[in-house]
Amino acid sequence: MRKANVVGVDGSDPAFDAVRWAADDAALHRVPLRLVSVGPESLPAAARAADESERSRWLSAAVRLAAPDCETSSELRRGVPSAVLVEESQQARRIVVGVRGHGERTGLPVGSTAEAVAVHARCPVAVVRGRVAAPASPVLVGVDGSRVGEAAVGVAFEEASVRRAPLVAVHVWIDVEAEPWFGLDDRAWAEIDETERALLAERLAGWQEKYPDVAVRRVVERDRPVRYLVEHAENAQLVVVGSRGRGGMTGMLLGSTSRALLHVAPCPVLIARSPGF
Repeated sequence: MRKANVVGVDGSDPAFDAVRWAADDAALHRVPLRLVSVGPESLPAAARAADESERSRWLSAAVRLAAPDCETSSELRRGVPSAVLVEESQQARRIVVGVRGHGERTGLPVGSTAEAVAVHARCPVAVVRGRVAAPASPVLVGVDGSRVGEAAVGVAFEEASVRRAPLVAVHVWIDVEAEPWFGLDDRAWAEIDETERALLAERLAGWQEKYPDVAVRRVVERDRPVRYLVEHAENAQLVVVGSRGRGGMTGMLLGSTSRALLHVAPCPVLIARSPGF
């Protein structure tokens, strides 16, 4: 059975934006679309009936947003939204959640449902935010040289290929606050930069052979990951980063970096999972 893109629908504009993105993504990858609206577990009978009626309207509206040829199903579930979506992730291809940009706490706010799902889901998670980029806009991937980063690179190449888009691979190799790096001369910096460029080339080589149709631009910077990822995301249609899962985040999705991307990225962010997660 083909795994579906699963979207949380709460009636908000960000949620419907997520439905549109998930439907387009499902059509590109030829997978089903599953829409889920999660209501409170305990409600008085009258309130429960009203809640089900409203959520059914939301789901019907969401179904209409999907392409006619997209295999779509919907279900009203009960419980805590983040917990239900994490449960759904065990059988999903990817979970898609929507957030409003610029830190506004509406729809599925980054600080609660979306972030909880991003951390704990058992499959890749797409957090849909910001503007809709042109189809020809590049896919952006953060490359850190780890196994987690390898998963993100593979997903990014696949997405760029199916979207017929170029790929921008960003490798940021130092945080400017790291004391051990102070005092290095220009020659030492140049040698480190050359080593990091070779590392990026090595991480991309096998994937470029597998996806020869994808044009790749390499970016190697000495600075903080978030700043350059956000800068290059201004013209991107998707940012791909890696996550270990099970609550532990590493590499380009470490701590403050992950939170910053989910809050300030100007386009959708796709969190990849390592094989065997």
